[in-house]
Amino acid sequence: MTGRISVITAVHAPAAHHLRDAHKSLCEQELPAGWDWQWVIQEDGETDAVAPFIPDDSRINFGQGRPGRAGVARTLAMARATGEYIKVLDADDMLTPGALARDLAALTTDPSLGWATSRVLDLLPDGSTVGFDQDPPEGMIERGAVLAHWKAHDFRAQVHPATLFARRDLVLALGGWMALPASEDTGLLLALDAVSQGWFTSETGLLYRKWPGQVTNDASHTHAGERTARMAVVEARATILAALPGWRFGED
Repeated sequence: MTGRISVITAVHAPAAHHLRDAHKSLCEQELPAGWDWQWVIQEDGETDAVAPFIPDDSRINFGQGRPGRAGVARTLAMARATGEYIKVLDADDMLTPGALARDLAALTTDPSLGWATSRVLDLLPDGSTVGFDQDPPEGMIERGAVLAHWKAHDFRAQVHPATLFARRDLVLALGGWMALPASEDTGLLLALDAVSQGWFTSETGLLYRKWPGQVTNDASHTHAGERTARMAVVEARATILAALPGWRFGED
């Protein structure tokens, strides 16, 4: 075996029934010879409601922990991640064919890249899909470019953190996902952007399921006071990381 990709998924009971679709999308991935994946699923809680939906697959590592939202669950899952690369996959989303191979090719071809993302299509309840109108062109994303776009577009990045693929050591060095009730994935994306160049693949890599029970539909997600606080700490972390002398990945 040449290497392994650790796919990290946080899940709570309302989304557990989507895990089988996520698993099917993983099983359809084709990787270069010598590469494989493991799926590290971490329940945000310690209930009996998620385990029945875990597929029977030796590549799956399932764990539970005290509830702390998705960022805590994903960071706890890192303790069991054995791959040199980390791929985010939300429990209710699905990878498109070839997504893992494209991410892997980007980072193995260019060792100066710390992370990669790809195009997303929203998957609506009726089965139709909707794209995003601010995708960047395919290719390298210069350090700091995501933060600049995010600040100029009402805290919306031009690349989606749900598609993130990154070097495991770099994710750990940055402390994993932020300790926030939401936007923890944006926090990690902007931290990676602050210290390293990234890559964007214009071919669709993820179907982002839109459904009534998803966390981002909760009213608390858009509460003005909390959102302002989340954005402030996400921006501060990225700005400070970018200014630290010598804190650069892939640069001499």
